[in-house]
Amino acid sequence: MSEELFAVTGAGPVGWTVAEQLAAQGKRVRVLTRSASGPEHPLVERLSVDVSDRALVAQSMRGATAAFHCIHGSAYSARAWEQELPMAEQALLAAAGEAGAVVVFPESLYSYTEPDRVMVEDSPRAASGGKRGVRTALLEARQASATGTVSVVAGDFFGPRVRMSHAGERMVPAILSGRRLRVVGSADQPHSFTYVPDLAAAMIKAAQNPVLWNRVLHAPTNPALTQRELAAAFAEAAGMPRPKVGALPGWVLRTVGLFSADIRELGETLYQFQRPFVMDSGASEAALDLRPTPLAAAAKATVEWWRAENSTAPTPR
Repeated sequence: MSEELFAVTGAGPVGWTVAEQLAAQGKRVRVLTRSASGPEHPLVERLSVDVSDRALVAQSMRGATAAFHCIHGSAYSARAWEQELPMAEQALLAAAGEAGAVVVFPESLYSYTEPDRVMVEDSPRAASGGKRGVRTALLEARQASATGTVSVVAGDFFGPRVRMSHAGERMVPAILSGRRLRVVGSADQPHSFTYVPDLAAAMIKAAQNPVLWNRVLHAPTNPALTQRELAAAFAEAAGMPRPKVGALPGWVLRTVGLFSADIRELGETLYQFQRPFVMDSGASEAALDLRPTPLAAAAKATVEWWRAENSTAPTPR
C-alpha cells in the first residue's frame, strides 16, 4: 500500500472517479464531503467536512501530497457559484499550501474568450459575465495563489455516474427506452464531449508531475461530435435503434426561461450548442502521455452503467 495520501473534495462523478482510480492504483484516499459519501474501498477514508470551513479542511488535509477539488455549486447559477465556489477554493488552497500539497481542479470551457474558434491550451480565457465570468475569476485566483495548482479543462461530461449533463440523463435514458430524443440548440453542430474517466486519469497524472503544475491542461478528449452522432454511438453500444433526434431551438428556451430560472441559466450557455464548440487536447495528451478512451468503449461503459441503474431498460435487439 502506498504511503502517499491524496485528498478528494466532492463525490460527484469526477470526485468519485478520481477516488476510485487512485484506490485502484493502491493509493490512500481521503474523500471530503458534507455527507461522508464516496466509493467503498479499503483505501478510501470518507469524512464529513464542509469544504468552506478553513479549519476543518486544514485538519483533513494534513499529510496529503495532492488534493483534487471536485465540488460544484449547490445550483447551476452564477449567483450560487459566486457565493460558494471562491470561498471553498480559497479554503482548500490555504490548507493545501500549509500541507505542501498541489491542488488539481477539473475545469470547464466557459472562460474561453473566443469559443467560436478551436480552443487550445493557450487560447485566451477572459470571458466575463454570468457563469462564464465566475470561471474566469476562479482561474485568475488559482494563478495568483502561492499554492501550486493545475486546472484540467474538459468538454461536456459523459460516462458512468454522469447524470446532470446534456449527454447524461437528457440523452441516455431516452435512447435505452427507444424514445425520441430532444436536444438543445442544434443536433448537428460539432461539440466536444469528454469521458469522465479520461478527465480523472489526466488529473491524477498531472498531480504526480511537478513539471505540469501551475498550468492549464486539456483532458484527453476525442474529436468533436454532433449530439446526433453521440446519440448514435450510445444506441450502437446499447444494441438499440438510432433514435429520432429533434432540437429545441433557442427561442423556445428563451421563452420558457422567462418563467423558469433553471431554463434561463441553461439559455446562458446555449451558444455552445448553436455553433461549433470544439476543444483540442493534443498538446496536453503529449505532455501527460495519455490518450482518450476510444468512443465505442466509452459509450459501452456509459450504457452499461445506465442499464445497471435502470433495470427497466429494454434488452438489446
